[in-house]
Amino acid sequence: MLRRRHWRRRVFAFLLLTIVGLAGSWLFGSLLVRPSPSPVAPAVAPAQDLHLRARDGLTIAATFWPGRSDHAPAILLLHGNGASRAAEAATAAWLSGRGYAALTIDFRGHGESASAPHSFGLFEARDAAAAFAWLKQRQHGAPVAVLGVSLGGAAALLGESAPLPAQAFILQAVYPDIRHAIRNRLVATGRASAFGWFESLLSYQARLRFGVWPDALAPIRAARRLSCPVLVIGGTEDRYTPPAETRALYDAVSGPKRLWWVVGADHAATSSDESPAYRDTLLMFLRQTIGTG
Repeated sequence: MLRRRHWRRRVFAFLLLTIVGLAGSWLFGSLLVRPSPSPVAPAVAPAQDLHLRARDGLTIAATFWPGRSDHAPAILLLHGNGASRAAEAATAAWLSGRGYAALTIDFRGHGESASAPHSFGLFEARDAAAAFAWLKQRQHGAPVAVLGVSLGGAAALLGESAPLPAQAFILQAVYPDIRHAIRNRLVATGRASAFGWFESLLSYQARLRFGVWPDALAPIRAARRLSCPVLVIGGTEDRYTPPAETRALYDAVSGPKRLWWVVGADHAATSSDESPAYRDTLLMFLRQTIGTG
């Protein structure tokens, strides 16, 4: 009798912990995907603000900087998670000053675009595709490169018709797959050792939230289909996308490629680097791949 009662208590405790774990992970996951709107300063001429429409009807805020001509090579700049097109405005303005046309956007659920849950690049890929098509048409078919930072790089590689049909890619601090991305963030906050199972509970929410299994959120798999020139940028102190994962992404690319390290940079610093060395590296890569502005 006592053994049976003890066994029942164990079963009850297990079920209670399971329910609490599932509920807690779902609530935490809801925080991770919640929209992060933010105001963006109006464009200053010659730049102009505009709105695009993704294939599923969502309105996407954007800013365009003209190049030397309406046939000049162009760059689509895609920001990281939780940011907005303001994060890439300085780089876009600088590229425009070098003769390139440049377009920045707010992903859905970011900045001034339509509200929607974050999807770690899966549905943001639709925003990137709409922006790429608009920029390609605006520049009358001129070569277009994509600079994707973290989430932006994932969005350029994922989605129904991805990777984007760009002539060159700059992939900056891009996660290899969603499971590693979540695990690394748990490690960075010191929670991984105590809650190793928590990553699985979060990762497999993708099926309920987005209709896909976690392996669909794997930029590294899409990178294997890239045959155009690719510049991969990583930070040597990046704990969210550690150097080994940046190297793995680089190794996955099958076409012409280059790997450049931002020494001493963590994830945030890698994503916002505007140093002379960074800009020189970008400019040399762009001139070699899509031509001069």
